[in-house]
Amino acid sequence: MSAFPRSVLAEDVQARAAEVLQELLPDLLDLGLLLKQAHWNVVGRNFRSVHEQLDDIVDRVRTATDEIAERIVTLGSPADGRAGTVASASSLPAYPEGFVSTTETIECVADRMARCGRRLREGIERLGDLDPISEDLLIAFTADLEKALWMIQAQEVANPREAAHA
Repeated sequence: MSAFPRSVLAEDVQARAAEVLQELLPDLLDLGLLLKQAHWNVVGRNFRSVHEQLDDIVDRVRTATDEIAERIVTLGSPADGRAGTVASASSLPAYPEGFVSTTETIECVADRMARCGRRLREGIERLGDLDPISEDLLIAFTADLEKALWMIQAQEVANPREAAHA
């Protein structure tokens, strides 16, 4: 039974939508943490721009994560963002230890952002007709994440013509 007695959705729909969102929450929390780790430990050419860009993405991921967690609660389920849950349920690969060059940072961050984007799109598909409000929340954040992914990985491409032929 939902924690809140009044809802516009049937309880089973609330529970299923909350389940989809909860499956995504550990990845998003982990992404925010690893982006901050990257922000602190990036070194090398273009340090400052990558450092600042990472902080901007962290803010966007954290805002979206909070909105998704609050949507879970709105649907009548508790959101679980505990460290143990994130550690055991995140599908993201661990971030490298120590200082990481700007080139490797961009690659590692872009890989993890892309993975999150694919998972979000899977969540969007699953929410489809189930809960358009939750679906819309994921669509908006996915668009923002994909834009940030484009901007971070554009730094990897030395010559756009070479990239087109690779």
